[in-house]
Amino acid sequence: MERLLVLARHGQSDWNAKNLFTGWRDPDLTELGVEEARIAGRRLRARGLTFDVAFTSALTRAQRTCDLILEELGQTGLPIVRDAAINERDYGDLAGLNKDDARAKWGEHQVHLWRRSYDVNPPGGESLRDTVARVLPYYIREILPRVMRGERVLVAAHGNSLRALMMVLDGMTTEAVAGLELATGIPFVYRLAADTSVASKEVLDT
Repeated sequence: MERLLVLARHGQSDWNAKNLFTGWRDPDLTELGVEEARIAGRRLRARGLTFDVAFTSALTRAQRTCDLILEELGQTGLPIVRDAAINERDYGDLAGLNKDDARAKWGEHQVHLWRRSYDVNPPGGESLRDTVARVLPYYIREILPRVMRGERVLVAAHGNSLRALMMVLDGMTTEAVAGLELATGIPFVYRLAADTSVASKEVLDT
């Protein structure tokens, strides 16, 4: 039984390109982001990978990435589950602000804590710990059982919702996850063991 789980962060969004905090705001992909999603699909196709079901968030940039990957795989009719449980973390009052402007106002260290720490909340928003508390139960309830039944599962989501999952999958400490940054459009190919642990992991970045 293959137990295939592929995680992919969405391609570059318009607000990524403008260096803005995005969170639950809903900008679309840039032209580069579209190409990154297509390249992700081609890399998966080159590995001979196909899917039985895809999961994505309630946000356009992840949904469009999912659609473009599946288009490259010739799987445009695949069942897709869309759920806000795997949305990006909510950046609260920071959403829409330029990251450099935020650093100028609050300082490099404070903004780094908001962006990368495990349990420091941005004003009015979610910490990574809050995101884990939202993403992990959904993964255990909805995604993992399908993987363990042998379904090949694609998850197209966001930097922090995927950091939350990878923290659990890869057994990362709260200190180690602070250094985890996911590039846009790069697929992570996991194969799980019978006990749900990770049997192998491959990063399709070349």
